[in-house]
Amino acid sequence: MRRQALYSSSRSGRPGQNPPQAATPEVTPPAPAKAATPSRFSLTSPKLLWAAILMLAALLVFSISLGLRPTPRKLTQADINAAVLKTLETQNIPSEYAKAYDKIRPSVVRVVSYVKKSRLKEESPSLPKGGAKPKPLGPANGEADKAGPDDEVEHGVGTGVVIVDKGIILTNLHVVSGADRIMVTFSDGLEAQASITGVQAENDLAVLQASKIPDDMIAATMRSTSDLGTGDKVLAVGFPFGIGPSASGGVVSGLKRAFRSPEGKQEMSNLIQFDAAANPGNSGGPLVTMDGEVVGIVTAILNPTPARTFLGIAFAVPIENAASAAGLPPF
Repeated sequence: MRRQALYSSSRSGRPGQNPPQAATPEVTPPAPAKAATPSRFSLTSPKLLWAAILMLAALLVFSISLGLRPTPRKLTQADINAAVLKTLETQNIPSEYAKAYDKIRPSVVRVVSYVKKSRLKEESPSLPKGGAKPKPLGPANGEADKAGPDDEVEHGVGTGVVIVDKGIILTNLHVVSGADRIMVTFSDGLEAQASITGVQAENDLAVLQASKIPDDMIAATMRSTSDLGTGDKVLAVGFPFGIGPSASGGVVSGLKRAFRSPEGKQEMSNLIQFDAAANPGNSGGPLVTMDGEVVGIVTAILNPTPARTFLGIAFAVPIENAASAAGLPPF
């Protein structure tokens, strides 16, 4: 049996002979691929590219700003001292006394007592030799001789301090004692008649109730004297000789002092001694701390001469005693 010849694919056919044609299998062409729908989130989207660029730019600017931002320097004591010194050089800072006066001023009132001229004539023979009462103070002095027997004349001028915003006022008893009429003038200029509602004779104190008060009435703040010490700064506010309101500053000279009136009729104890100037007319006014808080009611000055003027020693009733005269609870 003859064997069929085998042909290698690497050999070329003989010349002049056509190689046998291999059967070509029929190939079915592939179906055309379906075009993919472009996604709107594709990186080829212009909107997404611009958004990415803007975000990267923002992050770059932020990182640069963080790197350029200076670290805040810690304040030193030298910085603080320099700032304080600069403030002192450029700002007009009020004194402690000025601040205390501004706080107490709205609560201070002028107190004037009036009596009928006929009563003055009746009482004058009973006065001790030398006279216990000072001459009337203020503008009414020159009118006393012209007034009729039933006319009222100014009998005394003093000071008071509002301790309750309903118009309750503390003053000295000797300022209003025996008066036929009492008038008070508030810090805003309002004048009102007042009546005596309480008395503490042993401390020369009287409590007044004003018949009308300002709309914005401000009562003083009272402070316990338990921590008050010798050398503490104090301010006395009042109407010395009817002039005012006037303020004078000083210090506490002593505590628990005793004082006897020149006539020897009364002796008071547990008083605050101070050296802020006080004269007739300061009686009943407040003695305040540098916080503008009342620690006492000015009541007397020590002067062994008949002049009855300030020589450097004055006394005030502690506010604890004064407040109790008005029925206020103790501190």
